[in-house]
Amino acid sequence: MKDGDENEQVRELQARLRQLDLFDRAPTGFYGSITGKSVAAFQKRRGLPVTSTVDAATWELLLSLTKEPTADELKPSTTNKLDTPDPRCTTGRVLCISKESRTLAWMIDGKVVSSFDVRFGSENTPTREGEFKVEWKAREWTSTIYHTPMPYSMFFSRGQAVHYSADFAARGYAGASHGCVNVRDRAKLAALFDQVKPGDKVVVHW
Repeated sequence: MKDGDENEQVRELQARLRQLDLFDRAPTGFYGSITGKSVAAFQKRRGLPVTSTVDAATWELLLSLTKEPTADELKPSTTNKLDTPDPRCTTGRVLCISKESRTLAWMIDGKVVSSFDVRFGSENTPTREGEFKVEWKAREWTSTIYHTPMPYSMFFSRGQAVHYSADFAARGYAGASHGCVNVRDRAKLAALFDQVKPGDKVVVHW
């Protein structure tokens, strides 16, 4: 495999490099400069000739040091990589929200059931950190302060909620919320909304 290749083997290569913390994004299946640098780092670490391309020796060694990627590793549900869960997220039913990795992990008894990219409030309207509970839910809701739609809202701290954001879906991290936790995958959030119950724990942490 080399620069310019685009296929499922490249996707597997990237997923395996990611297991070794040598590839820090979601696999794309395209072998570009970032993949080349990751391969070179692997080769240097393991004492192989540093070519930035994958020959038989490089591939065989990588196979021996990693496990076969799961479907979620090959095509992750989040663009951002989940970080180590906060200790408060390891028991019970928890929406574990990391400001560091900009992710939400729905966890039950310490296992990640599903995960999402999220964004937070601006400097002037920050998302509160701490341990909360889902107070109430609304499938359809419009902000009474900002008059913007907030579908699939799960309120956890006064007016702050996890909810779908069309703006986040369109603009990504170029914008910010007014303190809520925005999700951009509407279909997946709809499924999560049906699973989460009032009283479930919410942890917002760095």
